[in-house]
Amino acid sequence: MVRQLQPPPRLSVKELQKAIYNHFGVKNAAELRKSASFKLATSGMGKLSLSNIDDLERIYRQHIGILPNEEGEEGYGCINGINIFKYDLPWRVFGLDPDRATNEDIKAAFYRLSKIYHPDSPTGDDKIFQRLTLFYKSLTEKFEQWL
Repeated sequence: MVRQLQPPPRLSVKELQKAIYNHFGVKNAAELRKSASFKLATSGMGKLSLSNIDDLERIYRQHIGILPNEEGEEGYGCINGINIFKYDLPWRVFGLDPDRATNEDIKAAFYRLSKIYHPDSPTGDDKIFQRLTLFYKSLTEKFEQWL
């Protein structure tokens, strides 16, 4: 009998708070609210509650990384284990190494994914394709700046 591996459970509010406090170098919510680096890092995120699990997960995703229970996600919007609507990780979505990938590698990866997700394709999805296009532009503009 083959056992299916279960993803780790969702982090609790306390675990998320602790990870965020550690990331910003503070000991508690009061210090975090006063932290200039936290204020700057979350200034574009709207009103956040430090006791709301959804808000804490947004902060974690944006500033710490992939939540343990979301690593290797599958389903709608998930490419290479990343939910493209939750994370801005174009290198990982495209399956590329940011230290070694060339502009041609980026184009090839985008083309490969476009064949699957372009709205004119039988497997296409406009919402996914638009997100992939945004990722592609964010990576290729980086190269164009240095040319």
